[in-house]
Amino acid sequence: MFIKNNLIKLTFLLLILSFFYILNFVTDKNDALANIDDKQIVEVFKTPSCGCCYGYVLFLEDEKFEVKQTDMRSLHSIKQKYNIPVEMQSCHTTIMGKYFIEGHVPIEAINKLLKEQPDIDGIALPGMPIGTPGMPGDKEEPYIIYQLIDGKFSVFMTI
Repeated sequence: MFIKNNLIKLTFLLLILSFFYILNFVTDKNDALANIDDKQIVEVFKTPSCGCCYGYVLFLEDEKFEVKQTDMRSLHSIKQKYNIPVEMQSCHTTIMGKYFIEGHVPIEAINKLLKEQPDIDGIALPGMPIGTPGMPGDKEEPYIIYQLIDGKFSVFMTI
């Protein structure tokens, strides 16, 4: 009788442990899938002949983003859709999750955006500054990255 009761208890204990092991395995697997999802899939809207835009795509791929390139004859509709004012525009627009990234934005700003997840529409580095990702040359001056909310902009960070 003593052995039978202990066997029942042991079986019950093993069932409980198995349940928690399976639950932990599923949770770990979901966490792993979440980490794959965290490995952002981004879409870069650009014109087909823009070499520096392609350079930015290569930069994002080097940073381990999965990049979808969408070539367009005109980017006007994208700039309009995301309410990016003319003075904040560059040669390409990247969509990363709920944010847009306008222009040749360095990884430090992208990482800050993804880490802090601010309540903004996106970030921009207007124009095509020398030495930024995808652009040739050495950095000549600080890069001012702006944050945009409803087409209005303010400084996000300076690199």
